[in-house]
Amino acid sequence: QAQLVESGGGLVQPGGSLRLSCVASGFTFSTAAMSWYRQAPGKERELVANIQYLSSLRKYADSVKGRFTISRDNAKNTVYLQMNSLKPEDTAVYLCKAIVPGATEYWGQGTQVTVSS
Repeated sequence: QAQLVESGGGLVQPGGSLRLSCVASGFTFSTAAMSWYRQAPGKERELVANIQYLSSLRKYADSVKGRFTISRDNAKNTVYLQMNSLKPEDTAVYLCKAIVPGATEYWGQGTQVTVSS
């Protein structure tokens, strides 16, 4: 059974940093495209960043370019989101998604990130 478990969220001051992790199990992680999404209260879920199974292929939302970095460690079945220079508008639940060959999607439960002084 496929599973994604996020961690690393929390409360941080504006300008601070956090690193989110998403550990995958139950499918072949190395062949999956991995993404981070976020959803703030009253807003639609939005794509933050994704990384293909070839780690050189990455995309970012304009709102996070230059501040966030997505990476993956296929040996650890883990995808990361390094978030720097955090702003209050980055406050949201951050969710991990996997798309495996055949287009099946898996989602994690999310981790809360709150940016506030």
